Amino acid sequence: MKWITAVLLAVAAVLGGVLLFRQSSPAVTGGDALDAPRPLPAVALVTDRGAPTTLAASDGRMRLVFYGFVRCPDVCPATLASLKSTYAKLTPQQRERLQVQFITVDPERDRPEVVRAYLNRFDPAFSGLTGTSVAVNEAARAMFVGIVNDTGLNPEHGGHTDGAPASAEAKEAPVGAAEAAIIHGDQVGVVDARGRFVRVYGNGAVIDGTLERDLPGLIRQYGS
Repeated sequence: MKWITAVLLAVAAVLGGVLLFRQSSPAVTGGDALDAPRPLPAVALVTDRGAPTTLAASDGRMRLVFYGFVRCPDVCPATLASLKSTYAKLTPQQRERLQVQFITVDPERDRPEVVRAYLNRFDPAFSGLTGTSVAVNEAARAMFVGIVNDTGLNPEHGGHTDGAPASAEAKEAPVGAAEAAIIHGDQVGVVDARGRFVRVYGNGAVIDGTLERDLPGLIRQYGS
């Protein structure tokens, strides 16, 4: 009978470990996964410290990448505030494996020092990138960030998450980075530790807490 007791205790320990693992490592169920990881191109950009870098550059951490601009009155600050709250709830170990990265779509105005001062209002740990208009547009296209004005008169935020434009008009109305300072996609892209674009969360999923719920699992899956 002793061996039966020992077996039952071992089974209970294993089941307890599985339950603990599930509780501490929630499944990733939100956002949209790309069909296959997409290596990012080495588009030449500039950090918020004025140092040269590329879109593909990775320091071994997972990235959450958001395209926006400093003068944005609504969506950008709301998204960054949500990312700030989400980031603050991570453990120190999780934060060490994550980089929140803001890429301006208004590079003519958002020089490195402007981007740095803007991000300091949310979290000094957040990093920023800028560059030429051509480079910013190329970087945005690589991450499926749409720049669309459906009405022609009343610009608003918009985007797409699966490599296809959000509307038919998007295919016919590419615009430059100067205009992108007014209208741009508002999703958050997930880039793994190897510099590959792997997943997208729409703005609604960022604001409503879906990304926050998934983030520990994302870091576990993509952060090393």
